[in-house]
Amino acid sequence: MTWLWRSVVGKLWITILMLVSVVLFILTVLLLQFFENYYTQQAEQDLKGLAWQISGIMEKYDDHDTALNTSWEILKAHAARGLIVKNDETQWASPQKPDLPSLSYEVFQNDPELSRVLENDKPVTKLGGRKNILIVGVPMHLNGNDGAVYLYQSLEVIRHTTDQAKKLIYISAAIAIILTTFFAFFLSTRIAAPLRKMREAALQVAQGKFNVKVPIVTHDEIGELAVAFNRMGRELKGNITALNQEKEQLSGVLSSMADGVLTFDRNGKILVTNPPARRFLQAWHHDNGNEARHELPDAVNELFTRVVNLEKEQMTEVTIQGRSWVLVMTPLYNQAFIRGAVAVLRDMTEERRLDKLRKDFIANVSHELRTPVSMLRGYSEAIVDDIAASDAEKKEIARIIYEESLRMGRLVNELLDLARMEAGHIHIRRVEVGITEYFERIIRKFSGIAKEKHVELTLSLKGEGEAVFDPDRIEQVLTNLIDNAIRHCSEGGEVTLAVAAMKDGMKVSVADTGSGIPEEDLPFVFERFYKADKARTRGRKSGTGLGLAIAKNLVEAHEGSIGVKSKIGEGTTFSFFIPRISEDRGKS
Repeated sequence: MTWLWRSVVGKLWITILMLVSVVLFILTVLLLQFFENYYTQQAEQDLKGLAWQISGIMEKYDDHDTALNTSWEILKAHAARGLIVKNDETQWASPQKPDLPSLSYEVFQNDPELSRVLENDKPVTKLGGRKNILIVGVPMHLNGNDGAVYLYQSLEVIRHTTDQAKKLIYISAAIAIILTTFFAFFLSTRIAAPLRKMREAALQVAQGKFNVKVPIVTHDEIGELAVAFNRMGRELKGNITALNQEKEQLSGVLSSMADGVLTFDRNGKILVTNPPARRFLQAWHHDNGNEARHELPDAVNELFTRVVNLEKEQMTEVTIQGRSWVLVMTPLYNQAFIRGAVAVLRDMTEERRLDKLRKDFIANVSHELRTPVSMLRGYSEAIVDDIAASDAEKKEIARIIYEESLRMGRLVNELLDLARMEAGHIHIRRVEVGITEYFERIIRKFSGIAKEKHVELTLSLKGEGEAVFDPDRIEQVLTNLIDNAIRHCSEGGEVTLAVAAMKDGMKVSVADTGSGIPEEDLPFVFERFYKADKARTRGRKSGTGLGLAIAKNLVEAHEGSIGVKSKIGEGTTFSFFIPRISEDRGKS
């Protein structure tokens, strides 16, 4: 029975069947009661009419025997017996019948209800009793003496008739139940069939098949439900498509953002991230190990707590793996309640680095200009105060003032050149240059300086032919690199200029056997004013600190790259690569 209650067919079938069964049961009970009462009343009326007929015969005829014979003949055609009595206790009983007992006058006289016939001169009726019979008594007036005619018959006759009626009622009820069963099953099947189709269509819609349609076979409520279901499918498809488009658009916007985005729920659980935010989390997880895979930095947790408690925008800065991240977190509302927060992460490393470079630039320029200005002022005061006694001393002071002014001029010019390069105003004039002749000329240019320093300067060429580059700018790069290499080599050292001509470009290396550069200083050698000499001693080896920065910008202006390798006590090698670019394309 459980499976019946789980289906619409079963529920509707059982409901209709039970309803019809209850109605038929009540109707059967009422009909049985009606027929039983009807047959009992009919038998009572028949007996009363028969009793009145016999009473009339007895009163009409003076010959009692003739009257009695006539009366008993009348009773033969009926399933009843009679008893005629008078007040003087004279009684006449009808012939016996097998299914009825013989009743004497004493039985009727002793019965309070039946005795009222003689007392009140009115008919009486009594139903039932131990004998299960129907008794009818009517008054009679015979020759001045009052009496009564009693007729009685068994109730089995009535019950037999009632049983026949019951059989007809039961058969009719059974036929009605069978017909109702088939009708209810047919009706419930007709109703459930489109509902099953709607269920199958709903399951397909739940799987994302929004084009499924339910056939409309009727125009009743179920047909209207099918129309509404099909309309719902179309609307749902449109809404899902719109949601997917908005989701893809939001995902595209988040993925293309340079800033990181983190969305949290009320409990601080991450809901949405984008690539910069994931890189931020991966960097923090790398610092804290795999055990922190599902955790957040303490600064982020504290910021989230403040946002939820204060319901205001909050900001903080976090440093992870040497990078600075600024977090701006804002609460998210669900109507009047906070349902989470959204954090925007911006990588401020480059801004912080540029700010530091700006401050360092001011400090370095001030530092670089302080010494020559001080020397110019000091030696100028010496001339003004006539401290120099001889012409030779005056010439020496004038020479020093001249050299320091040249130094200041070089510093200012290099600063201007570097500023123009970083602003993109550098002019590169690419021409075809013979590699062998060009680099042999560079070697000859520095041969005199190398001999003075007792440093061996050599050239190593691999490949011949021509290359396309700006000879003046590359000479400026080589001048910086070779001059640095010679100045940082001790006597007896070696400086090697290696050139390799390749199909895709030209690689140039300047290697020396000097003191080398500390490993911690290598990432910063191409920055402005950076010097490995932290004390900034003012010897002849000291430069402005701008040469390598200028060289880097010149190489990158040729769309090339520059790098450095060095070990303490073994020497340093600067290398740069110039890609092969046509002369027409290289003009700028």
